[in-house]
Amino acid sequence: MTNVAVIYYSSTGNVHRLAEAAAASAEKAGADVRLRKVVELAPESAIASNEGWAAHVAATRDIPEATLADVEWADVILFGTPTRFGLPAAQLKQFIDTTGGLWFQGKLVNKVVSSFASTSSTHGGQESTILALNNTFYHWGAIIVPPGFADPIQFEQANGNPYGASSVSDNQGDNVHPDNLASIEFQARRATAIATALQRGLAQA
Repeated sequence: MTNVAVIYYSSTGNVHRLAEAAAASAEKAGADVRLRKVVELAPESAIASNEGWAAHVAATRDIPEATLADVEWADVILFGTPTRFGLPAAQLKQFIDTTGGLWFQGKLVNKVVSSFASTSSTHGGQESTILALNNTFYHWGAIIVPPGFADPIQFEQANGNPYGASSVSDNQGDNVHPDNLASIEFQARRATAIATALQRGLAQA
């Protein structure tokens, strides 16, 4: 069985919705799936000042936090993040920065990796955020699997991002277009299928 970890950061729920859809899609594809959020770094005062942020933190308090064990376990890792000035959120980046030990031991080589994002506005940095995440995976020696234009859903007006599924929140929490959910579902299926095919190929070699 293929192991899939969906590791994400979300402040008001949009990336969380995408992550849930990715996890459900990978499960339907026959994978063993772990849905994991990264540790929140923002102070409680900042969270409390934003009603949507505070509500989302409370609603997702039972979701386990990501650990290095999840990364090592996974054959596929789907990373999700909101955009911060065209870059991944610090919370997700901080978690990724802790993987140095696994990298040094060669335990991240050939893992299938794919990324998704959310911004508050159109052209708000979705693609640059995903590309920035990919820089890490080149160092890992991972196999980056984008959705490309490999499925009809990628041609829908609300999508069109071959780098990774992404949504536009319009500064509203839990506001993901159905096309974006369908896109991340395809992306998760594609990454899972490629990892499964790689496993079979290695087993036959």
